[in-house]
Amino acid sequence: MNRDTYDTVVIGGGMSGLTAALTLADRGKRVAVVSRGDPACCLSTGCIDVLAHESDPLAGIASLPDTHPYRLAGDRVCRESLAWFMDIMRDTAFPYCGDATTNRAILTPLGTRKITCLVPQTMEWSDCDVNDYLHIISFNNIKDFYPGYITSRYRNSGRSIFNAGVASTAAIAERFEEEAFRGEFIAWLKGQQIPEGKIALPAVLGTRSTGRIYEEISRELSRPIFEIPTLPPSIPGLRLFRTLKNTFLERGGAIYWGKDISSVERLGHQLEAVTLSNQGRATRVQGKAFILATGSFVSGGLYATMDAIEERVFGLAVHIPGDREEWFADDFFTTGHAVERAGVAVDSSFRPVDSPYENLFVCGAILAFSEVMKYGCGHGMAVATGVAAAEKCEEYIR
Repeated sequence: MNRDTYDTVVIGGGMSGLTAALTLADRGKRVAVVSRGDPACCLSTGCIDVLAHESDPLAGIASLPDTHPYRLAGDRVCRESLAWFMDIMRDTAFPYCGDATTNRAILTPLGTRKITCLVPQTMEWSDCDVNDYLHIISFNNIKDFYPGYITSRYRNSGRSIFNAGVASTAAIAERFEEEAFRGEFIAWLKGQQIPEGKIALPAVLGTRSTGRIYEEISRELSRPIFEIPTLPPSIPGLRLFRTLKNTFLERGGAIYWGKDISSVERLGHQLEAVTLSNQGRATRVQGKAFILATGSFVSGGLYATMDAIEERVFGLAVHIPGDREEWFADDFFTTGHAVERAGVAVDSSFRPVDSPYENLFVCGAILAFSEVMKYGCGHGMAVATGVAAAEKCEEYIR
């Protein structure tokens, strides 16, 4: 059996798990991330929702219930963690813009406005007044993007269609990594005689060099352009995930990807190791401390049976909001379903309540009382609780 020992082992490679892992790696800890596959953040818009229903999301955190993970993290961690995220992304090929004290709107692929906070640089100009001219660039036979939804809402708009030679958003994004293709696209765009106003296109401006590609096209056109997130799978979500993952690796982190946990070892009140299933020899990953960041139902961190909700890695107790018939409101498409409060309850140190493990910490969407859809706080809460759990974990290791 292969054996590896780390200061901390993070279970889950999504937004909160990578945030916790990066925080500890930056502080000189030897960290490993264990994940069974690409996380749900690959399906997201790539934007950092902090608290969608407040004009100042950071100030609005004080009005949340005391049990909300933001409140457990505290004002200092919330502020510093989001500033830390901006610093991390600033030095990458996928920089972000915005201020954690101010919400903004971006245009969605349905032509509606989504309230968010920190956004990729490629979406900086995305908030559009319905009276201003907007020109949509689309691509022949593109999948997951339907400009008619947008132009039907923005009457003062137009559109042009470019033949990229491929149809999927991922394939088009790869073509934008080619200098010759970009030159052809820019020359075509300049020849369209588009009226003054903003130019929008689906989020296809590369997968590895997005910042440089965006700046090149913006410079050549000398006018505001922005990306519109497409329907999942999302290129901006994939860029965000890959950027955090690669940054973690560059800072000395280790990743065990595509592996299920087959067993857990404990000694008294401490977790000692997890064993990963392999086709050949099993891998034993040992840690002084562990962080659980497996997400909620979509990511598989929580699993609902007919009358219960389970956490299946460590068998932790799960807060369940009443009987199953009470989990959902009558109108399924509203927010605030009771089931959103389900998850692992933690104390002020982000240790799971009623857990036998003193060296286990929890962060992200698996936390109880998060109500991510109700409050519009997905990635923001993931970042804040990832840093909070990492800090408590570091204190424990010391």
